[in-house]
Amino acid sequence: MCSPLTRGARGVKLTTMHKHPLPHSIWTNPVHFLAFGFGAGTFPFAPGTCGTLIAIPLYLLIYDLPWIYYAIILGVVLIAGVWICDVAERVTGVPDHPGIVWDEIAGFLLTMFLVPHGLLWLTLGFVLFRVFDIWKPWPIAWFDRHLKGGLGVMFDDVLAAMYAWSILQLLAHLFPR
Repeated sequence: MCSPLTRGARGVKLTTMHKHPLPHSIWTNPVHFLAFGFGAGTFPFAPGTCGTLIAIPLYLLIYDLPWIYYAIILGVVLIAGVWICDVAERVTGVPDHPGIVWDEIAGFLLTMFLVPHGLLWLTLGFVLFRVFDIWKPWPIAWFDRHLKGGLGVMFDDVLAAMYAWSILQLLAHLFPR
C-alpha cells in the first residue's frame, strides 16, 4: 500500500489518500488553488461535478454583465486556464488529473454565455455540460486522448461546453420568453 505522503514532480509533497495524488500546494499556491477549483477538486468522488458546482456562484457574479464584459472575462478564464491546468498537471505528474477542475469552471461559464437567465436555464446548462463532459461524444473523446498538457485538459471541456451551449441556444430560440 502507498504511504499517505509521497513526492510528485519537482519534489512537491502529494497526498495519496485519493485515487490520484493531490499536491499539498493546493492550499498554499494560488495557481494550484485555482486549478483545483478552490478546493472542489479535492473531493474523493465526482470532482468534476464539484468543480462545475463551484462555477455556479462565479456565473451568478457575472451573468448580468453586458455580454462584451462577460465575453472578456470568459476569454481570460479560458486562456489563463490553459496555463493554470498545464502548471497543475506538471506538479501532480498525472495527465489530466481528475482534481484539476478549472476546465469545468471554464466550460460551465462558456455553456452559460448568452443563455437566458433563470433557475431552469441554470439547471439545464449544468446538466447538459456535465452530460457532454462525462459522455465525451465524437470528437471530444478523440481530443481528450490526443491533446496533452493544459490545452488538452481545457479543450475537451470547451467542446463539451459548445455542445451544451448549442442545445441551450436552440431551446432558447424554440421557447423564447
